[in-house]
Amino acid sequence: MPNVNPWRAARGRQGLYSTLRQFFAGQGYLEVETPLLVPTPGMEPYISAFETPFVPETDLGKARTLYLHTSPEYAMKRLLAQGAGPLFQICKVFRNGEVSQTHNPEFTLLEFYRPHADYHAIMDDLEGALAQAGRAAADAKEGEPGADPAFFTRTPYERVTVRDAVLRATGVDIHVHSDGASLKRAVEAAGVRTGDATSFDDVFFHLFLQKVETGLGHERPTFLIEYPASMAALSRLKPGDGRVAERVELYAKGLELANGFSELTDAAEQRARLVEEQELRRKLGRAVYPLDERFLEAVGRMPPSAGIAVGLDRILMLLLGVQRIEDVLLFPAHGFV
Repeated sequence: MPNVNPWRAARGRQGLYSTLRQFFAGQGYLEVETPLLVPTPGMEPYISAFETPFVPETDLGKARTLYLHTSPEYAMKRLLAQGAGPLFQICKVFRNGEVSQTHNPEFTLLEFYRPHADYHAIMDDLEGALAQAGRAAADAKEGEPGADPAFFTRTPYERVTVRDAVLRATGVDIHVHSDGASLKRAVEAAGVRTGDATSFDDVFFHLFLQKVETGLGHERPTFLIEYPASMAALSRLKPGDGRVAERVELYAKGLELANGFSELTDAAEQRARLVEEQELRRKLGRAVYPLDERFLEAVGRMPPSAGIAVGLDRILMLLLGVQRIEDVLLFPAHGFV
């Protein structure tokens, strides 16, 4: 059982959801629901989806494998392509195998998108939403002793580029050391253990975990922005500087809370990236999921947009002053795994 009063956590969750819905409604966002069961999940190389067989009882469908979604992103972008305005949802998502102090295989995301906006606008919206949630949590006094719900009210949040975050942590300039071999030599000289990693992305992963991530967002929340182009995921590259992508993550007290982008709207480029991720999944021995053709078709019709996914269980952990995700869940995964 959790180490904290479960009803306190449940009241805190109720208050958080209520505050977020009030904020986004006030900003003109529409709340939507998209399917949890989908024909293809996200293609991120290091995320595994739960599979389930679909066995139709009539001739109106065919037997096939379906998946519990790892994010509502594909479906929400299809809504953007259909002309939706700003939209958000609070929903359960599922990622197989993720069980730790800060991971649960079933968890709750806030995901929202604003058309005709970029990553700066979406950071502004998230900062406003979390500051309002912090004020509401402080008023409710639901936290454990030592909780600091006012942490999220410390605006403006810091905004620092990945390049500058690495520079201040290690003195290494990733724009100078822009290939795997050069970066490996530089970061090992700075005390980073890189093992047998050779590619830029793999070396960077060791560097980030050992020297950068744990130092982010201690005085106030930190937006980490402008990731190397090779880590663009579903984001567009920055106009005028193709070395970086308009990708943003939010950190608080060394914990990642959110991941977002100025969205890629080039369908051909999106297809190429997903095919590349399919190949990486194959090399890693992971399941290779089919491409979502309806999503790819929609990408080319999307307006310029920005969106972000926010882990609400982790937000609640910080609001209540607890260290383990199971302390904010009524039925944590360790009860059945």
